[in-house]
Amino acid sequence: MSPVDIGLSCIGLLLVLLALRLPIGVALGLTAFTGIWWLRGSGAAFSLMGSTTFQFIAHWSLTAIPMFILMGAIAFHTGLTRTLFDAGRAWLSFLPGGLAIATNVSSAGFAAASGSSVAMAGAMSRLAVPEMLRAKYDPGLATGVVAASGTLGAFIPPSIPFVLYAVFMEASVGQLLMAGIIPGLLTMLAYAALIVIRVKLNPDLAPRTTDQYAMPEKLRLLARSWPLPVIVAGVVGGLYTGTVTATEAGAFGAFIAVIAAVVQGSFSWSAMREAVAETVQSTASIFLIAIGAVLFSRMLTLSQIPMSIGEWVGDYAVALWIFLIIVTIFYIILGMFLDPIGLMLVTLPVLAPFVIAFDINVIWFGVLVVKFIEIGLLTPPIGLNLFVVSAGVGESVPFGTIVRGTLWFLAAEAVVLALLMFFPEISLFLPSLMY
Repeated sequence: MSPVDIGLSCIGLLLVLLALRLPIGVALGLTAFTGIWWLRGSGAAFSLMGSTTFQFIAHWSLTAIPMFILMGAIAFHTGLTRTLFDAGRAWLSFLPGGLAIATNVSSAGFAAASGSSVAMAGAMSRLAVPEMLRAKYDPGLATGVVAASGTLGAFIPPSIPFVLYAVFMEASVGQLLMAGIIPGLLTMLAYAALIVIRVKLNPDLAPRTTDQYAMPEKLRLLARSWPLPVIVAGVVGGLYTGTVTATEAGAFGAFIAVIAAVVQGSFSWSAMREAVAETVQSTASIFLIAIGAVLFSRMLTLSQIPMSIGEWVGDYAVALWIFLIIVTIFYIILGMFLDPIGLMLVTLPVLAPFVIAFDINVIWFGVLVVKFIEIGLLTPPIGLNLFVVSAGVGESVPFGTIVRGTLWFLAAEAVVLALLMFFPEISLFLPSLMY
């Protein structure tokens, strides 16, 4: 068999293992090890497994990931995120679909303390969906806004996908984190506009809430929500001014989260234990996927598949816009079936040569890639956020209803994606001002 045939066989093996529900990190690593053994022998397989794993884990930029996760876990388990939702509900309830908009805005704030789309979707499904159902909101709208708003976690700093992208593409972590701010806020506004339009056209989707808040109560709730804005200001301000590096920003944010919880009076050692345990579990899961993806990319390189795909794409992608259309279709299709982090890490080795060939700004392309994989979180049959929200609400909302409610937000995603493609300055404005 030729190297390309072996590589294609391994891709088939990977799909079989994923269909058998094997964890994606294990499936990637096992497939890669098998392929390298097949291509170069057992010695090369064991050698690459050891050296590649060490070189990846030893990358200093990756230390930001567990710190960002810890920061979000502390904010959630000490109740700092709940105060932001309460304030949003009080101030935005007068709008059409006010609770859904409050959920959307609160998710943007939670994104700045989490960095994980899945974690945010899980938290808000337990926090916001019951409130909206109690207010007689349409179950599809209630669950759809939570699933969609969860994707904001990948854009507003801190962002785990941006850190991983920066490591693989040898880009600036700090500039990538700053590049996600405006696209993240733009996505939040697009979701809010969609909610208002839908509720205006069909008021039965979101009856006006009967909850009344006097101005002193609104101000009190707003004042209690100070921890998350302070965390955001600390992380983003530190990155923007160069006071802290991207790797230091995670630890700095986690420290601010602890201090905020102590000042707020919600700190407890049991919450810290839960936050640390969640951090260890999430970090191990992400690193296992990343290591498997790195090994898989090595196997693909040895099989010469990237070069073959490159020749094929090169025959058709004669212009940048054609290349972007191909990449969009590529990610949307694969995003229906693969884990977002795994999808990004598997595809970057294939796409990197084209980024160089077309002289594409690596920061701008990183924003597009993260937008692609976040759209994948919402696309059935394996949109991860859909399952996370379904698990959070239990049997109170059928899975089909969640899917139908989320599909509306894909229309808003299409508009935002088009704006990011046609106007790169949206992504590049803040990074251009750094340092």
